[in-house]
Amino acid sequence: MKLATTTGDFSRYTEDQAEAVKYIREAGFRYIDYSFNLDYKRQNGFFGEDPAAHLAKMKEAAKANGVCFVQAHAPMGDPIKEGNIGFSEATARCIEAAAALGIPNIAIHTGYEKGLSREETFERNAAFFRPLLSLADRLNITLLAENFNKMCVDGLYWIDNASDLLSFIEFVNHPRLQAVLDAGHDNMQKTTRGEAVRLLGTHLRALHVQDNPGGDDSHMMPFYGTLDIDSLMEGLLEVGYKGYFTFESSSMMKRYAPKDLPADAPPLARPPLSLRIAEEKLLYEIGKTILSTYGCFEE
Repeated sequence: MKLATTTGDFSRYTEDQAEAVKYIREAGFRYIDYSFNLDYKRQNGFFGEDPAAHLAKMKEAAKANGVCFVQAHAPMGDPIKEGNIGFSEATARCIEAAAALGIPNIAIHTGYEKGLSREETFERNAAFFRPLLSLADRLNITLLAENFNKMCVDGLYWIDNASDLLSFIEFVNHPRLQAVLDAGHDNMQKTTRGEAVRLLGTHLRALHVQDNPGGDDSHMMPFYGTLDIDSLMEGLLEVGYKGYFTFESSSMMKRYAPKDLPADAPPLARPPLSLRIAEEKLLYEIGKTILSTYGCFEE
């Protein structure tokens, strides 16, 4: 199994995802999850003035650093909100961009609206996904629906567990719609991580590996929370998982974007970049140790 991590690891230190690629490679990672969500939130990069030039820049950054983009994350927003055509179009653009970067899988969150039943939520999300799946078919890309973190709000249903995620995938019933399991989100459930993996089975095509205390979606590194790594690994090996062991563990130290702090902020108001780089190297070593312990680490 090969280790990967997201360009979001350095989102608080640079708005240039090509620079993030350099830091990630220096930490040891060779495989990367590209975050279109960051570009969408910032309205730069692929959502900036010259999307084609940005994709060319990212291809060059990958080549120069000897890395490969292996999966991606689409924008997060309100996909099933009535009249939200713009978000659907933005997601479609990201699928096309993923194809241009040679990325085979892209994670796309399902949506939710207060007052909708489980069945209505499935119907509305299926309507959002269907045209995207037609596009994915043409571009030979797989769309990955993700389990959300657990959130208890009266009158609100969302897909926050492996069982419902599987049910939604089976409801849509399209070979281009499969699953990405966020292990940290699943850590907020009562079932074990291995049970979630076994339930999703061959539908499981990617991971977001992150840890938390069990009641908060903290996105920490493994061993810093309550995530049962052994259960996760046992499940992955049992189902013959063929995807990447991809981290989404970018929230260890407190962090603020440069624009969030005044120019005269004290020197340690934000942990320095040097510590973030050291943390990224530790993340790689943690991943290597996990996979090596189970005899499945691949360069």
